[in-house]
Amino acid sequence: MNKILQKEHFSEKVFKLVIEAPLIAKSRKAGHFVIVRVGEKGERMPLTIAAADPVKGTITLVVQEVGLSSTRLCELNVGDYITDVVGPLGKATHIENFGTVVCAGGGVGVAPMLPIVQALKAAGNRVITVLAGRTKELIILEKEMRESSDEVIIMTDDGSYGQKGLVTEGVEAVIKREKVDKCFAIGPAIMMKFVCLLTKKYDIPTDVSLNTIMVDGTGMCGACRITVGGKTKFVCVDGPEFDGHQVDFDEMLKRMGAFKDIEREEIHKLDTKPSACEAEQAASGRNAEWREALRKSMKPKERVAIPRVKMNELDPEYRSHSRKEEVNLGLSEEQALTEAKRCLDCANPSCMEGCPVGIDIPGFVKNIERGEFLEAARTLKKTSALPAVCGRVCPQEKQCESKCIHLKMGHEAVAIGYLERFAADYERESGQISVPEIAAKNGIKIAVVGSGPAGLSFAGDMAKMGYDVTVFEALHEIGGVLKYGIPEFRLPNKIVDVEIENLSKMGVTFVKDCIIGKTISVEDLESEGFKGIFVASGAGLPNFMNIPGENSINIMSSNEYLTRVNLMDAASEDADTPVTFGKRVAVIGGGNTAMDSVRTARRLGAEKAMIIYRRSEAEMPARLEEVKHAKEEGVEFLTLHNPIEYIADEKGRVKQVVLQKMELGEPDASGRRSPVAIPGATVTLDIDMAIVSVGVSPNPIVPNSIPGLELGRKGTIAVNDDMQSSIPTIYAGGDIVRGGATVILAMGDGRRAAAAMDRQLRQA
Repeated sequence: MNKILQKEHFSEKVFKLVIEAPLIAKSRKAGHFVIVRVGEKGERMPLTIAAADPVKGTITLVVQEVGLSSTRLCELNVGDYITDVVGPLGKATHIENFGTVVCAGGGVGVAPMLPIVQALKAAGNRVITVLAGRTKELIILEKEMRESSDEVIIMTDDGSYGQKGLVTEGVEAVIKREKVDKCFAIGPAIMMKFVCLLTKKYDIPTDVSLNTIMVDGTGMCGACRITVGGKTKFVCVDGPEFDGHQVDFDEMLKRMGAFKDIEREEIHKLDTKPSACEAEQAASGRNAEWREALRKSMKPKERVAIPRVKMNELDPEYRSHSRKEEVNLGLSEEQALTEAKRCLDCANPSCMEGCPVGIDIPGFVKNIERGEFLEAARTLKKTSALPAVCGRVCPQEKQCESKCIHLKMGHEAVAIGYLERFAADYERESGQISVPEIAAKNGIKIAVVGSGPAGLSFAGDMAKMGYDVTVFEALHEIGGVLKYGIPEFRLPNKIVDVEIENLSKMGVTFVKDCIIGKTISVEDLESEGFKGIFVASGAGLPNFMNIPGENSINIMSSNEYLTRVNLMDAASEDADTPVTFGKRVAVIGGGNTAMDSVRTARRLGAEKAMIIYRRSEAEMPARLEEVKHAKEEGVEFLTLHNPIEYIADEKGRVKQVVLQKMELGEPDASGRRSPVAIPGATVTLDIDMAIVSVGVSPNPIVPNSIPGLELGRKGTIAVNDDMQSSIPTIYAGGDIVRGGATVILAMGDGRRAAAAMDRQLRQA
């Protein structure tokens, strides 16, 4: 058995292990590998030796957690013993003075490249090393590479370090500027394939390492056979390095996937509990060893003492003229790690009580704290179909964060929303977007009317349960209010598109330009075999105040204004849809939609953009962050004022608004103090545009098209606690039920309806 002497965490799921192995260290050469086994029943796993110290009798391995065996190895700590380390095996790398050599290493492939770089330099070559990774954090062994290379070029997919681009771009840049005599490439198979395609074009000899497909490592199993130059070779015996221009990479990639399904099952051996739920709890629940270790790593008072993170933002003056650039820039990894430490991992997490979709908040936050950002995203996606959206637009300060125990201790709540956004953005930017586990298809067709947050949430849950889900959207874009109602400076369309694409990958079908109740009826859906229908058509009918002059030109609802600007891109020069560019704009209302409208007007050139609200600022339903942003961008707030008349010019265009001054009386049914008019106190303001944002009502097209459907007093669809309507096969949620709701409340309706419909269909 071989003792682990040192362990270093390089990056997410990548570890460096220094292992006691004197005989191997003495005889190892560049390109050699070892076979490692953890546990008596463990799998044999090939790992290239990254370094060796014959004097100390140690070898260095760099390991990435990708499956059961590598995860078990990475779970070992300093002082633990590895059951078997066998080697050195394979043929050593052929080293000579080639001249100028480019060494391309990707991901953990940088580790086995290091001894090759060192040997090439010692042989008198000019060595140019190209290191590549998705992000800065995944660039490993840079210092060591620089010590043995004439030049090191860093390439990252996201441009967070070095040059932005792929490894092939870095290699080709060198080839174009000077003569290259030889190339070595080690990394993911797909990376090596494209490096070889590139160097073949320039007729540069290229060697690659194929040890990733080995099983036994000694030639006894033949599992690592591969076609090289039309002939079958055994990687462990004939390699692991081969002429890359002769390797059949397409065959190799298929072989690498041969055991993926089994690996997915085998990875559950890491769990110690018999049931799936218990196993998940053991691996990620509060009592998981890693969670307990995190709690012990800091005292609660130390966590509480950490100040709440501040969101990075665009400069107010700059952003007030930039229509599509997102104001909030997100957290850095360092900020997210620090903020996650503030979470106390409470035994009874009250924050979850405030979440309408039941997100495992401590679970995803603690995964961020330990650096498992992708696992944090996966945790979110178990219950939320739109984590990147919710992290941006949900009023966490009134929901999950309002329940945070920090508030009871006199401190600011943990920034749950910021962390949710961070995890979702990290996953998207990594390119490793996970798709939730999908149950076997049951052949039952389900229809969803509307593709807003309620419909998307419902569709995601039903797809996960194996249903054949089709979403019907009246507009030409999928996303509902997420696309037409929320400006890109708050929620970029590309973020919504990624979430929708993920649902497509889960099997959800989307049909655009289809109005249920007009294009096709509910009866048509039923005749086509749909066994359940979820109505999430929203509340697209704007309310007006019905005051004199309200129908003057250049007075419009926030729905119309935002749809023109957001969905139709009317503010762009090449757009056919017109929009008014007001210079003195009054927005009536105090909710998030009013803030979106007034901030949009500011970006479209309004010199004076005003919020007119009949209550005080304390009663405003808008998020505090949105109010703050609006003020920073130059928006004026005229509270305790209410329009009572609009005055138009001779052409019918609005030119003035008459405002009634108000004062606050007793609280009304909403709990807010009622505004009361001050007799005789009015003021008249000059304006050239007014945007009315005083609420919405359900669009009547869908409800009125369904015979026998019971409606509420304001035209909403009446439902029970399970979101089931008076017609047993029809469920509903979101604004069509509530008359106006936040994104997260609508999503909660969708989840509740999905669970109830699933129960009903299973019992049928």
